[in-house]
Order: sequence, then structure tokens, then C-alpha cells
Amino acid sequence: MQDTSKQYDDVIKTCRDLFVNKMKDYGSAWRILRLPSLTDQIFIKAQRIRSLQQNDIRKVDEGETSEFIGIINYCIMALIQLDKGVVEQPDLSVEEATELYDEKIGITKQLMMDKNHDYGEAWREMRVSSLTDLILQKLLRVKQIEDNAGKTLVSEGIDANYQDMINYAVFAMIHLKE
Repeated sequence: MQDTSKQYDDVIKTCRDLFVNKMKDYGSAWRILRLPSLTDQIFIKAQRIRSLQQNDIRKVDEGETSEFIGIINYCIMALIQLDKGVVEQPDLSVEEATELYDEKIGITKQLMMDKNHDYGEAWREMRVSSLTDLILQKLLRVKQIEDNAGKTLVSEGIDANYQDMINYAVFAMIHLKE
């Protein structure tokens, strides 16, 4: 499992670097996005990945990896929004946003390590297309929870679903590198 931890960190470093650079370019403009808007952005990325996996012809020269990075970063933004709430104007410095990013990833990675231990790294035998489908399923669940005003009867909350999507996207990126 040491390989998994290092591979996870390598993927997250790529995602984090892009997040920080976009924060430098755009600031924290994403802080005005409501959760359903972030969920829809993640949905668009996951749908594009599925389309790339199913279609032979590509009209935009970007592959699955950049879309998985987008899923990870949008999920982190959503986790931050869940805690801090939506604002009318950007309010986070690069340093503050990066600190929150690292906090959310730390919690999400620990969840992955715990589940990975219990499931015996079953994800290593999965196809990238299956991980994509699981992300889409989680998105449909999140949309339903959002439509239910955030309430669930017996299911995990929105945060757990965003965390699972991050972890599935990391696993997919590890597979794509191998």
C-alpha cells in the first residue's frame, strides 16, 4: 500500500499545482459557485470522459487526464464550499485556499487509505471506464441529495460522495499513467 500512497500523492501534486496556478490567474472566483453548479461542472467533466471512452473520434485535443484533474479540483472546491458556504465576492487568498485544499485532501486520502486497506486494493483490478461510471453514479446521487435539500434518510452525505469521486478519479489517473 506504500505504492498507492506515493502514487496518490503524485497525482494530487499535479492537481494541486494546477489549482494554485489557477488561483493565481483567477483568484477565488469559484467561491461564488453554489453546490449544484459545482456538481454540474463535475458532471460535464465525467460525461466528457465517458464520451471519450466510447467514441473513436475526438474533436478537442484534450484527453481523459485533464478531465479527471478537473473532477478532483472541483470536488475539493465543493468540499470547501460545504464548510465555508457560498459568498458573493471572492474572499480567499492563494495561501488560504491552498491550506483548505490540503486539509480536504488530507481527510480524503485518509478515507482512501482506510477503505483501500479493507477492500484489499480492489481498484487496481478495475477498468478506468468502471471508475468513470462510478463517478457518474455518485454525481447522480449528489444531484438527488441536492434536490432533497441536502437531506438523506440512511445514506452518506454529499461530502462522502465528493470524497469518493476524488478517490475514484485519482485511481483512474494512476491507471492511466501505468
